[in-house]
Amino acid sequence: MDFQLTEDQRALRGGVRELLEGRFDVRAALDAGSSLDRGLWKELGDAGFFSLMLPEAEGGVGLGLPEAVLAFEEAGRVLLPGPLVGTFLAAGALQGAASGEAVVTCPFGALVPWLDEADAVLGGGMEGAVPFRSLDPLTPLHRLPGGGGLAHLSRPAGRLPKTGAGPVDGDLADLLVAAEQLGSAGKTLEMAVQYARERTQFGQAIGGFQAVKHLCAQMLVRVEVARGAVYAAAVTGDVLEIAGAKLLADEAAVHNARDCLQVHGGMGFTWEADVHLHLKRAWVRAGLGRSAAQAEEELAAAL
Repeated sequence: MDFQLTEDQRALRGGVRELLEGRFDVRAALDAGSSLDRGLWKELGDAGFFSLMLPEAEGGVGLGLPEAVLAFEEAGRVLLPGPLVGTFLAAGALQGAASGEAVVTCPFGALVPWLDEADAVLGGGMEGAVPFRSLDPLTPLHRLPGGGGLAHLSRPAGRLPKTGAGPVDGDLADLLVAAEQLGSAGKTLEMAVQYARERTQFGQAIGGFQAVKHLCAQMLVRVEVARGAVYAAAVTGDVLEIAGAKLLADEAAVHNARDCLQVHGGMGFTWEADVHLHLKRAWVRAGLGRSAAQAEEELAAAL
């Protein structure tokens, strides 16, 4: 079995990365506060980001879960803000979602991201939602009384549909969030390695010190383990593998951001460094969808 990306998948990943790096700047987004860049949202729609899994007969790209995961990984890498998951899930259900003309959010348990900016909410039921202070300055949140959120569907075959999932599918949402976490974990690894090569102390690059080498090596292991889990879940669509992927991706994103902060030292704590933005976003994403405790219980029950 060939586990390497195909040429088309590499081209897709490269195209999404090129679009985001050329169009999105996280610092400009911070200056804009909680205002969503509607122009960029429309560009994502025009590029097929939200319609990746829609059949071509319905105006979509006609690809599958593995390709969607690659796209969301790139979005996580640059900390792209906005209700990406909600709009993606709504692409086949709500007019304007696939094209990026509509911004659609969805509840994750008791939390709803970007509610004020959304044109629609999957599942409705936003009565009583109140603003909730978010750790991440680029992820405004509301809290729902009594929870709710996307359902983790019980499927006899234990697999996601090949052509996508319904607009209330929490399993697909978890996989896409896991892909974003994977992208963030990979980016903080790159940031730590680059800083370790450039920062000098006692006449040599700090990357030559054993303690720093160990931190970077641990970060690499987390990324590769999480990547294997996320990619495997995208190929199989198995809901238990999705639970494992979410668990490992959350861990990789949070711990890699913390280790990247450690490599940067005092510099990493400053507002000017992007390290804290990855850590805050990783913490918030870990609170969306399946929690670590829920994933652990599901996997333990299956064993």
